[in-house]
Amino acid sequence: MAEVLVVGAGPVGLTMAAELARHGVRSRIIDKLAAPLPWCRAIGVTPRTLEVFDTMGIARRVIDAGLWLEGLRLMVDDHPPLDIAIDLSDLPYGELGIRQSETERILTEHLASFGVAIERGTALATLTPADDGVSVVLGHPDGRQEAARFFHVVGCDGAHSAVRHALGIAFEGEAFEMGFMLGEVTLDAGLPRGVALRAMKLRENDAPDMFIAIPLPEPGRYRVSSLASVEMGGPAASGHGLQTDRPGPSLGELQAVADRVVPTPVALSDLSWSSFFRISMRLAERYREGRVFLAGDAAHVHPPTGGQGMNTGIQDAFNLAWKLARVVRGRAPVSLLDTYEAERRPVGADVIARTVAASTNLGRPGGEKPHRLADTQLLVSYRDGPLAAETLAEGIAEGAPRAGDRAPPAEGLVRAHVGFPVRLADVLRGPEFVLLAWLSDDTEAAGLQESAARLRAAFGREVRCVAIAEAAIGTTDIPGVAVYRDAAGQFATAYEPTRGTAVLVRPDGYIGWQGRPWSAEAVADYLSGLLTGR
Repeated sequence: MAEVLVVGAGPVGLTMAAELARHGVRSRIIDKLAAPLPWCRAIGVTPRTLEVFDTMGIARRVIDAGLWLEGLRLMVDDHPPLDIAIDLSDLPYGELGIRQSETERILTEHLASFGVAIERGTALATLTPADDGVSVVLGHPDGRQEAARFFHVVGCDGAHSAVRHALGIAFEGEAFEMGFMLGEVTLDAGLPRGVALRAMKLRENDAPDMFIAIPLPEPGRYRVSSLASVEMGGPAASGHGLQTDRPGPSLGELQAVADRVVPTPVALSDLSWSSFFRISMRLAERYREGRVFLAGDAAHVHPPTGGQGMNTGIQDAFNLAWKLARVVRGRAPVSLLDTYEAERRPVGADVIARTVAASTNLGRPGGEKPHRLADTQLLVSYRDGPLAAETLAEGIAEGAPRAGDRAPPAEGLVRAHVGFPVRLADVLRGPEFVLLAWLSDDTEAAGLQESAARLRAAFGREVRCVAIAEAAIGTTDIPGVAVYRDAAGQFATAYEPTRGTAVLVRPDGYIGWQGRPWSAEAVADYLSGLLTGR
């Protein structure tokens, strides 16, 4: 029997179902649409989401289907064009452009590898939560009504979420007064491959007239967007997202905006689809009601500035899946599920605030320059969350990661009898907690072996112990512990460890606990609050 029902088979729901499967829990996933939407909605995949896809094992397929976003050509009024390069070469991944339909295709194929198929044309008719489960009625495409029961339900069904409505959870906020239009075209604007165009004419006390073109993987193809005039009926529609119930703008209407806003001639052709759309800024009052959860657009919607929407939703699912799977499998107390909203709702609120501010100030002079990594989502941290804990005997270097931070990457790790260097991301990949213990002296090996055995006896395969040794350390074999030498020194630079340092990395790649110095007792105390033991 499937233990979890996932409602919605967009990128968020697909990630949710696939991650549940990777953590050992089978789900059913339904979507009221008979087929995926063909339109190019979300495009940008952030560096953090690519790290998530790396952990899931699909990063290469996503990258192969996409296009690296190299920069932006900015044209404001009649000022000379400004080319802004995106240099993320110091990160594991850059910013990728890929059609949402391709992201969904890859995730669907990945989910199918676990033996889970999307139930298309199946809608959630009713939902009744109880203390011991959730009763639902599902409407199938042949008209059949199915009564079913699940331990948990996750609503990944978008801004108009049936799950959220069934729970009566408030979705407060407001919509932009202006409407927008977009379409996919071939664009002749002399842009280098992978470079976007943003042209604007500023208007006093009003939103700037704008024309934006985001490159797609196919040469010469772009998704273009602009404000919709009142005459086109743009502002008349309500809600959030694409307005699929009426015809979109014509090629001529899109060309007219480009002619009006872009100071140099550009030619649009081969319109494959178009739509009007609306933007709202809303945040769910809560992300959980007993055994039912909200993720993605069902929990938060906001302007598309910075490409944060789909990525934030995927990371919602990545955060919830490992927790929910352990509760369903009886490996963690129900209280672990409280940490989902505690960690992710502040992220949703921050994304709304930042994207609204960026959209409001778009193209206007002045204002604080955003952090270079603001839109990469690598700065997301749960330091103030309920799962962040530290045991520190003394101060910690200012640049060292703290509990709740994303575990920094490191390369150049060397393992005995393995003929190539290894990334820390490869060491961490897996469904369990990973304890990274810094080995600064050969004499520490025996104590590490004993501590690893104690943790294994208490928590089984829920925790894996890894030693990261200074380059000069001779120890290469510790029973029950994988040993890697920090040959390139990147781990020492990123983590700034001192003697006796250890960090416990959660299954989603964030540091849950760290000790300086550490002990098996301290690690066991931390894990005992999250897991039910062996």
